[in-house]
Amino acid sequence: MPKENDSQFTQISPSMTITGDLSGSSDLRIAGKIKGNIATTGDVVVEESGYIEGTIKTKNATIAGKVNGDIECSEKLVLESKSLTVGNIKTKLLVIQCGAKLKGNCDVSVESEIKKS
Repeated sequence: MPKENDSQFTQISPSMTITGDLSGSSDLRIAGKIKGNIATTGDVVVEESGYIEGTIKTKNATIAGKVNGDIECSEKLVLESKSLTVGNIKTKLLVIQCGAKLKGNCDVSVESEIKKS
């Protein structure tokens, strides 16, 4: 997950609201609001104060805030205890902490495991 001393780290502070799509390769930590889609090859963290209205496509994501949109992670998705997600999720590895709220469909990929059988 993004580390504050990482030079390829972008933070959206709680006082910021961004309207529009974000794309890139750096890790992203969101404490503010984004109304738009996010696509990054880095990791995404939505802090407890963070709110996303749009889709998220990333490698790994940790959600502690609110997401209204689909989430697709090529590796791992963590829904922390105070998170609220309304949308479909697709990932290889899913961690849902006690108290997390999710409304949508889950697709935890097992295609490679089925092909090995």
